[in-house]
Amino acid sequence: MKEPMDIMLTSWMRRNFESAFPEIALNDFQIRVAPATSPEFGDYQCNAAMALAKKLKLPPRAVASRIIEKAEKPECVARLDLAGPGFINIFLSNEWLAQRIEKLGQDGQSGVPNIGENRTVIIDYSSPNIAKPMHIGHIRSTVIGNALYRILRFLGYNVIADNHLGDWGTQFGILIMGFRNFADEKALAESPIEELERLYVKSYEKASQDEAWMEKCRQELVKLQSGDAENIALWEKFVKLSIADFENIYRRLDVKFDLVRGESYYHERLPELVANLREKGIIRESEGALAAFLEDEKLPPAIVRKSDGAYNYLTTDLATVLSRVGEFNPEAIIYVTDERQQLHFNQLFAICRRMGIATRLNHVWFGLMRLPQGTFSTREGNVIKLIKLLDEAESRAFTLVQEINPEMPDTEKREVARAVGIGAVKYADLSQNPQSVVTFSWEKALALNGNSAPYLQYTYARIRSVESKYRQQFPNTEFAACNIILKEPQERLLALHLIRFAEIVPLAAQLFKPSILAEYLYQLASVYNLFYQNVPFLKAPDGVRESRIRLGGVIAGVLKKGLYLLGIETPERI
Repeated sequence: MKEPMDIMLTSWMRRNFESAFPEIALNDFQIRVAPATSPEFGDYQCNAAMALAKKLKLPPRAVASRIIEKAEKPECVARLDLAGPGFINIFLSNEWLAQRIEKLGQDGQSGVPNIGENRTVIIDYSSPNIAKPMHIGHIRSTVIGNALYRILRFLGYNVIADNHLGDWGTQFGILIMGFRNFADEKALAESPIEELERLYVKSYEKASQDEAWMEKCRQELVKLQSGDAENIALWEKFVKLSIADFENIYRRLDVKFDLVRGESYYHERLPELVANLREKGIIRESEGALAAFLEDEKLPPAIVRKSDGAYNYLTTDLATVLSRVGEFNPEAIIYVTDERQQLHFNQLFAICRRMGIATRLNHVWFGLMRLPQGTFSTREGNVIKLIKLLDEAESRAFTLVQEINPEMPDTEKREVARAVGIGAVKYADLSQNPQSVVTFSWEKALALNGNSAPYLQYTYARIRSVESKYRQQFPNTEFAACNIILKEPQERLLALHLIRFAEIVPLAAQLFKPSILAEYLYQLASVYNLFYQNVPFLKAPDGVRESRIRLGGVIAGVLKKGLYLLGIETPERI
């Protein structure tokens, strides 16, 4: 069960080619079996005959014909057909497919292979700044990073989620001055992050107009960086209040981290790091600053220490990589940030390679999320606070649940609305290619028809409702004990979709695209709903009825697992 269908068929097809053409070495040729693009082309398809024909000096159809003639078909393959210029179409056995679905329904992994065993990966995502509220710009990093975290863990990897907080830098001198002169203790107790943001803005505006004030801000920053007890205590207070506020949002999003380390964690390592980089010739002085010159990588110079002796994000990120490699020895570190940081990470990775770091470094960048003008009435500048987005999502979802199921108890409605609303926000992001710009729409996000979380959640709840009605009507029969039978074309199509789950999850991880999994779940739900609308369930004959209920249960299991991997809950009813 732990080998996806495409991999199993690919291994088998390679053996067929090696047996049919022993006179040539196939090491340089990619022989791959992939899902067919249309049912008339079989269930899976191989086009390797066309690639090999030139080397064999044979027509592609002759190559494919020999494979079909000589192939020893495994139990899963019903027949092979030759099509077009040399395609080999593979049709699976209905009986084998039904048995595979039965086993898949009993497997906690739904057939997904454990490819990450004894392999460690670190994912750096979310990463808000201390003393600033999380806004809509944080949603994509948070939910994409968390989805990749869940997917990789499901594949067996040891995954470390690291929330790398912005908790150090020049802004704290400004904030300390603002706090000392303008703080409102009552406001701080009621809305700490909003108050800290107000203090920073007020102090920053004063500093922009008053050089004496700006100089005092610089002095407070120097005192902080020098370990002044009062300033350190204030800074620790800001950090504590901010993390508490972040945790409130993370709880609502069902997002957790294994590490929460700010830039300050690495600050004391920076002088030694810079000295080592200079000693190795990786950086050199230029106009008083120290920079890495990356002409060979076709990148602009990267400043590692400024001319005034200050360090920057690049310096801290280099120290962070060294720390992570030394502490965890990961095979990969994955950064999930917006598209504007591409140059930064290209420079970071180039310097790391010069330092001899072998760990694979990946930047998963994404386009920005936007909202139509006027979606929210609460705006501060152009920033829409994330908590407002989540509140609005739950409120709108409550109205939706009220319309669908007015008889549901109020407490249950609110719980379902929470799952549906938060799920809608997440899925609206995750269903898109990460590198696209997402324009968020409430109508699309909360639609019960179309590619949305509520549609998938409603499909899951529909399956559970059918099971519940079955148990009421047939209390003395257990459908789980009956065999799955694939007679209708739509039943077979559902079975083919189900076995692809084991192929889709590793692919989503490999390409860092949760959208691949989201699209798969949408297609699965669409095929099921078409099936549900066109064949009888509870009124079907004995045996067929139980088979369809059981097949629905396997679909529900895959929907639940797939949505969990996207960080989305599945209420039992909506």
